[in-house]
Amino acid sequence: MKKFSPLVKQLLSRPDLWTTTLYQMFLLVPNKWWRRYPFLPLPTKEYINFRILTVYGSQEESINPKDIVDYLQWCKSQRCLSKY
Repeated sequence: MKKFSPLVKQLLSRPDLWTTTLYQMFLLVPNKWWRRYPFLPLPTKEYINFRILTVYGSQEESINPKDIVDYLQWCKSQRCLSKY
């Protein structure tokens, strides 16, 4: 059996964030992503580096999966607020 990454494990245990995760992925993926290597629907390296710098203060840090789950929880709460 393959081992899942810590982020995937955390997200699998949070079905309340699955829709938010898909929504955020859709928002962050650049247009015509299939034309750029590695041909996957991923945010650009520039965006990821910018987010790491703004969160941790250095691009040398590795991303903590809990921080991503916290970010998705925040996104979900903001979307709920914007409906009113």
